[in-house]
Amino acid sequence: MKTTTKKFDVSFEFFPPKTTEGMDKLREARNQLAKFNPEFFSVTFGAGGSTRDRTMDTVLEIQREGFQSAPHISCISSSKAEIRDLLHAYQAQGIKRLVALRGDIPSGEVSAGDFRYASELVAFIRDETGSHFSVEVAAYPEFHPEARTPAADLLNLKRKVDAGANSAITQYFYNADAYFRFVDQCDALGITVPIVPGIMPIYNITQLARFSSVCGAEIPRWLKMRLEEYGDDIASLRAFGVDVVSELCETLLAWGVPSLHFYTLNQSNTISNIIENVQD
Repeated sequence: MKTTTKKFDVSFEFFPPKTTEGMDKLREARNQLAKFNPEFFSVTFGAGGSTRDRTMDTVLEIQREGFQSAPHISCISSSKAEIRDLLHAYQAQGIKRLVALRGDIPSGEVSAGDFRYASELVAFIRDETGSHFSVEVAAYPEFHPEARTPAADLLNLKRKVDAGANSAITQYFYNADAYFRFVDQCDALGITVPIVPGIMPIYNITQLARFSSVCGAEIPRWLKMRLEEYGDDIASLRAFGVDVVSELCETLLAWGVPSLHFYTLNQSNTISNIIENVQD
């Protein structure tokens, strides 16, 4: 086991706001989190490209402020021409990093587009732009909810890496052993890119349970029961959540993770408390 260091790399994920008030809130959060000198701020991309313009506007604003910004690109429901135009637009603006995702499969009669898998998107990015972009992809220590088997999910990650991904960011988790075993399995399969743990702060149990049911992240029984015990006492719940997530981060850093990627939900206070706890 490696020794914990007090200085560590971080990155932060935002979603593009829909309103002026939301954009003001995002700017406030970004300004507060900037003091941690993040490697980059990433900005999500709505299903089927539904937030394309807002994602780009947010990414370019972050870049103008002197920070490295990484737009998410999801390929489901998109044509190769649409993705090509988007890649070249980001390339022309000097964006150097992307988060390449498949995205949610559309329901009903909506076309799935020209791509089926994120590995196809990564290969397309390399074909179109060579080595211009550093490409991040998603990884799932507790396995993707649509995965047939854990082995099949690991092979899917390997396909993304073999297609040209530079590193991976995981879905959030609260069981560090799940991450450690996952990285060991990746090593055994020849996946040698950095695998950065995704960290989800705890804001409220209802929201967390909803997210987890969709993405397949497990809330350990002990944690779920403790959070439920707080009821409507949100302040105490969040204070407890800060302690839990701070301890998780300390455990990961002691093990020697490459960095930590925080899912901010466009908020900053709780994350600031976590990082400051770990740095103390």
